[in-house]
Amino acid sequence: MKITSDIVLKAYATGIFPMSEGRDEPEMFWVDPEKRGILPLEDFHLSRRLRRTVRQEPFTIRIDSAFDQVMSACAEPASGRWTTWINLEIQELFTELHERGAAHSIEAWEGDELVGGLYGIALGAAFFGESMFSRRTDASKVALVHLVARLRLASFRLLDTQFITEHLRQFGAVEISRADYHSRLSRALSEYSDFSLSGKSLSSSTVLQSIAQTS
Repeated sequence: MKITSDIVLKAYATGIFPMSEGRDEPEMFWVDPEKRGILPLEDFHLSRRLRRTVRQEPFTIRIDSAFDQVMSACAEPASGRWTTWINLEIQELFTELHERGAAHSIEAWEGDELVGGLYGIALGAAFFGESMFSRRTDASKVALVHLVARLRLASFRLLDTQFITEHLRQFGAVEISRADYHSRLSRALSEYSDFSLSGKSLSSSTVLQSIAQTS
C-alpha cells in the first residue's frame, strides 16, 4: 500500500512515526517506542548564556520560508552520524504535509544563508519535533528556543521529541512511558492551537518573556 500524507498524519495521531535505515534506503518503517521523549513546555530550561545569545539576535529567525532546505540539511551526514533516517520518501511526504499546512520549519538565517533550524508536525495542540541541524554555534538551539516560545504562546500542550539525547536533556527533555505518552497525546489532540499565531513573528524580547516563566 502506498504511504500518503494522510496516512502519516493518522499515524502521528495514534502515536507512531516513520523512519528509514538510511538516506538511500527505499523502505520506511513505523516506530512506537516503549519510552518516549518529550520536552515539557512548562519546564523548559534556558541557560543564562543561551538567554544572552537569544537577546543579542545573532540570527534572523524565520518560519516556513525554506522548509525543504531545512529537511535536506537535517538529512546531511553530521559529526558522529554518517547517515540519516530521513530518506527521500519521508522528505517528499513531509514536504507535502508542509504544503498542506501541517508541517513547519523554524529557521536561523545569517544574512542570506540558512545556518540552522528544525522542523516538525503540528497536529491539534501537539507538536512533533523531527530533526534539527546547525552550521553555526547555537543556531539550532536558538531555533528551539523560538519554537518553545511559539508553542507556549499558542497554548500547545505537548512537544514530542521522540527520543532523548544529551543535547535535549539540557533543555529539560524527559522520557515517559508509552501509556503516559498516549494519554498526553490524546488530551493534546482534543484541542486546537494555531502554530502560525495568525502570522505573527516573535521578537527576542517576546520569546524571552514567554520562556522566563519556566526557566
